[in-house]
Amino acid sequence: QVQLVESGGGLVQAGGSLRLSCVASGRTFSNYNMGWFRQALGKEREFVAAISSSGITTYYADSVKGRFTVSRDSAKNTVYLQMSSLKPEDTAVYYCGADPGLWGPPLRTMLARWNYWGQGTQVTVSS
Repeated sequence: QVQLVESGGGLVQAGGSLRLSCVASGRTFSNYNMGWFRQALGKEREFVAAISSSGITTYYADSVKGRFTVSRDSAKNTVYLQMSSLKPEDTAVYYCGADPGLWGPPLRTMLARWNYWGQGTQVTVSS
């Protein structure tokens, strides 16, 4: 089992920045690909960004490319999502996920690949 706890959400004006954190516990953090997803009210959960277990490779959704940066700190068992130039359409509950499998493109589309999820943190961007 892996336990994930997100933090760092809040209310920010458009154009502002936030950094989300997700602390993992229970298993070897470095064995897991880590990802960020979001779910807006009335919409399905969607992929935002992911980072490989090695920390070398990343994926981003087109909607956040160039504005968001995913990173991980194995010493702290933590994955981060630095969000800049925030837009009202970024408003959602943001979830952290952990995947023990092989790194690859399906991680962006197959939610079932992500074995573990956090409880989510709300991000609200005002216009």
